[in-house]
Amino acid sequence: MTEDILINVTPFETRVALVEQGAVQEIHIERSIQRGHVGNLYLGKIVRVLPGMQSAFVDIGLERAAFIHVADLRQNRSERSSGSAITPIEKLLYEGQSLMVQVIKDPLGTKGARLSTQISIAGRMLVYLPYDPHIGISQKIESEADRYALRERVQSFKAPDETGGFIVRTQAEGATDDELKSDQSYLSTLWAAVQAKAKTLPAPSLLYNDLTLAQRVLRDMVGPHTGTIRVDSRTTTQQLIDWAKTYTPSVLDRIQHYSGERPLFDIANVDEEIARALSRRVDLKSGGYLIIDQTEALTTVDVNTGGFVGGRNFDDTIFKTNLEAAVAMARQLRLRNLGGIIILDFIDMDDVGHRASVLAEFNKALGKDRTRTTVSGFSQLGLVEMTRKRTRDSLAHQMCEPCPTCQARGNVRTPRTLCYEILREILRESRQFNPKEFRILASQAIVDLFLEEESSHLAMLGDFIGKPISLEVESQYSQEQYDIVLI
Repeated sequence: MTEDILINVTPFETRVALVEQGAVQEIHIERSIQRGHVGNLYLGKIVRVLPGMQSAFVDIGLERAAFIHVADLRQNRSERSSGSAITPIEKLLYEGQSLMVQVIKDPLGTKGARLSTQISIAGRMLVYLPYDPHIGISQKIESEADRYALRERVQSFKAPDETGGFIVRTQAEGATDDELKSDQSYLSTLWAAVQAKAKTLPAPSLLYNDLTLAQRVLRDMVGPHTGTIRVDSRTTTQQLIDWAKTYTPSVLDRIQHYSGERPLFDIANVDEEIARALSRRVDLKSGGYLIIDQTEALTTVDVNTGGFVGGRNFDDTIFKTNLEAAVAMARQLRLRNLGGIIILDFIDMDDVGHRASVLAEFNKALGKDRTRTTVSGFSQLGLVEMTRKRTRDSLAHQMCEPCPTCQARGNVRTPRTLCYEILREILRESRQFNPKEFRILASQAIVDLFLEEESSHLAMLGDFIGKPISLEVESQYSQEQYDIVLI
């Protein structure tokens, strides 16, 4: 199926939408002030080594210190591949040491960026591994004959003094010798420039900045199924054309500047899809729906039949709802960029054949996902467990923040609960202070309850402490906000 790519560019933000058959499949957002760091190379400085956790904190110039685990040190990767014991981190790193590192995971929540010393620099056809001499082939190239031929071709292009290796990307399938040589030359030149910077710049310093989102689209997302690449910025269009002339000439004829009167994202209703992707509920065409809840530990997806009552019998209704939900789930994982552990709660099915069909449909839909996924079968509880590699923040984490009213709990305390809390607080303060009056500043709902159903309790407390208690509405206060003023 043909995929179209829409690129919306503003001075503060670049947004990319991947559209297939009129439906948005993926959303990528890069804000100028929050640009990701994955792929960047830094000369970092070790600030603390933690032997107990076999990790170290590294200052690379970001807001929070990044961290590196012993398994991400290239010395230990080579030892693991040879079967040797891993060297403890305290024998490899020390405080104050300068170290060239690459960001492999952006900061997430309160965690700093994750680093590795196993450097890799991606090109269009190849990924360069300056410290690893082997040549690997993308797993998506399945033909053994093609894999062998590509390995031999890339090996023959290597210079005699070249100590690094390459991973051949999926895009290299069908590439000419000139294209492979050009990519190889570009990556070698880039690495030489990085090494020169590392010898002259102080730690911490940025040595290499990964491509912009628009350029990464041409490098990573464009494939044989890509139709048009429409960009609503004339400047960015020209930049992509110039970049493509050097690195991806095969996609030049697909890059188009969009100059229509309607905003580019309005054509495919992308903004509406983004709004729906930030909601817990996803409606299915049959009348069923999904409920998606993202937590710190994992993400859960629950399937409900809703208003769907079609089919010859109840089992048939459940089966059809689950089949539709399987396709919708796979799309939502891509659209929301959900990663980590994901638990799928399909509607219970007793028929083993129905379960197998739903799982097969789900795996088929996941086949379009560029991010690595692992799916288990149905558990004894009827749940499907899966993982999806975390590569960047989810759409919700990029665009939303915790609710200031409920502190991300998803609920707020009732007015009555708050009234009783206020009464206890006044009683507590009356034992410590001796004001002329206590004044309650609270939202309209709290004050109304004190004036009506809880008026007797308020009066009883005033009599008990021997002080008047007055009420004042603060229209800017949320339901859980209040103050007790001593006058």
